[in-house]
Amino acid sequence: MTTIIIGAVLAIVALLTCAAVYMSVSNSDSGNDQMQKIANAISEGAMAFLGREYRTLAVFAIIIAALLWFFLGVWTAVCYAIGATLSATAGFIGMRAATKGNVRTAAAAGSSLAGALKIAFRSGAVMGLAVVGLGLLGLTSLLYIGTSTIGLDEIILALFGFSFGASTIALFSRVGGGIYTKAADVGADIVGKVEQGIPEDDPRNPATIADNVGDNVGDIAGMGADLYSSYVGSMIAAMALGLVLTTEHVYFPVALSSLGIVASLAGMLLVRADTEAALQKTLRNSFLFSVVVVLIGSWFLADFYFESSSLFWVVLAGLGAGVIIELATEFYTSSHFRPVKRLAESCETGAATNIIEGLGLGFMSTVVPMLVIIAVAFVSYTLSGFYGIAIAAVAMLSTLGISLAIDAYGPVADNAGGIAEMAGLPDEVRERTDALDAAGNMTAAIGKGFAIGSAGLTALAFFSAFATRAELDVISLLNINVLTGMFLGVLMPFVFTSLTMTAVSRAAFEMIEEVRRQFKEMPGILKGEVEPDYRRCVDISTVGALKQMIVPGLLIIIPPIIVGLVLGTESLGGMMIGALGTAMMLGIALSNAGGAWDNAKKFIETGEHGGKGSDAHAASVIGDTVGDPAKDTSGPSLNILIKLMSIVALTLLPLFL
Repeated sequence: MTTIIIGAVLAIVALLTCAAVYMSVSNSDSGNDQMQKIANAISEGAMAFLGREYRTLAVFAIIIAALLWFFLGVWTAVCYAIGATLSATAGFIGMRAATKGNVRTAAAAGSSLAGALKIAFRSGAVMGLAVVGLGLLGLTSLLYIGTSTIGLDEIILALFGFSFGASTIALFSRVGGGIYTKAADVGADIVGKVEQGIPEDDPRNPATIADNVGDNVGDIAGMGADLYSSYVGSMIAAMALGLVLTTEHVYFPVALSSLGIVASLAGMLLVRADTEAALQKTLRNSFLFSVVVVLIGSWFLADFYFESSSLFWVVLAGLGAGVIIELATEFYTSSHFRPVKRLAESCETGAATNIIEGLGLGFMSTVVPMLVIIAVAFVSYTLSGFYGIAIAAVAMLSTLGISLAIDAYGPVADNAGGIAEMAGLPDEVRERTDALDAAGNMTAAIGKGFAIGSAGLTALAFFSAFATRAELDVISLLNINVLTGMFLGVLMPFVFTSLTMTAVSRAAFEMIEEVRRQFKEMPGILKGEVEPDYRRCVDISTVGALKQMIVPGLLIIIPPIIVGLVLGTESLGGMMIGALGTAMMLGIALSNAGGAWDNAKKFIETGEHGGKGSDAHAASVIGDTVGDPAKDTSGPSLNILIKLMSIVALTLLPLFL
């Protein structure tokens, strides 16, 4: 119980720090009246979307909670409700901080790059600290109360419901937020940049406010909910596997995550930079420092709990996997390296070669992450069995506080640049926000790679727990039920990707038509004489996202239930493995290709290959537009598919046996 109490105390420390950081951002200078007007429009749009999304989700969550209560008991239903509520709360807190931080970052950029970085990073840190604080506090509180009422074994089984609830919110936040942001982004790019030749964040573009809102709902609330579900899911899977070993094995994941909070707080103190060249370096070094702190601390934790170094090496494997996946993602998506430079070069011969080159880059980028996951799984299993695989996932996510802070910093910096452009701030301000945005684009791309890698390892931990609890010693491909389940699992990511891609296309079509209509019917917009109808574009993205997110969500939840009931647990295990392998590779390929297309465009905009206005730039904008739904909707949403399928199977396992 001491471990649980320490974990709860450190979670509270994280939340108190989160509150202090939030207040420091709120109390910063918010700029002139024009900047505040733009920021308020972005904030209102983001909160309106989040409110409508959560109201829709509440109905869905209540129905699931009632069904869980009926079939699995009150504790599973209560855990489900708490998991969903805390995930939604973390997303709301992160969104509030981001929509306050964007205008204050732009205002701070008027004085110095260091001041702007401080505000932007602190805004992202609120999201990171809220996720780990609420995640660990929720788990430790339920463990403490449940152990004294229904017993340790029963409460851990009920905690599968907690993970189910978190994954439900993640599903709709990721899918809904991704559809929203890309419908607005594609509409703004196609009509504004390509057809009218105006900048991305030009206030004359009717879709520009919706685009800035989308950065928050997709990359803040969506990413936060995604990683929240991985964070709590990996711990719950490890605790469930620890039940068949010793009590120490149950509590060790909590101790490791508690150590990660201390490491993240320490790493956050190192983030400072005075020059553009130092931005990426300081963000990377702060993350690596946190990794080293966890690594050193885990040696003593492993010795204290088990008097053995086996789990230290597992932690090393998990932490190393996270670092390698992030570095590999940076290599394939950063304009500092050859793949993106070659992609930018391909734009000189048109959009077609740009698309072909980008697809090849995305497919090749799957190699290193998949080999790393395979190696981690093999090493962890060799050292500590299935429990080792789960601990490797916990280790990779232990520094989530700072890694999510670095990732959430990106959309804040992006919004700050948009506000600076729309408010007509001086050139030196825009140069500083552009420098922040460039580093933010890189951290966002790396964050997506980390999210997919951690989701894969978490899903593998879920599968390990599923196989252990279902007593599946062998899943034979010579069994036709298993083979059927596996092929259904392979199929699902492709159908899901199709649904999310076409959802963006349909919502973007309405956005494009609306922007064209405004330019046609109100010619004074392009002359700067008439203000566009921003609210109409925000409404189109909101309605389109909420309408289109339902079917992909049901696709993830219903098929595993049918397979489990009709074909049994072996078939369901085959389905989980088929979906895991396919979704991971497809998700990495889509996310990295999209990130590379985005940064190839920005590389050309620096003056390379003819710069802005050239034929190569026009081709790069097309590639970036194709890549938008790949990197911000379909690719990241596949994280949720593999986790939610797995936790549905694990939570409902008593019904399938």
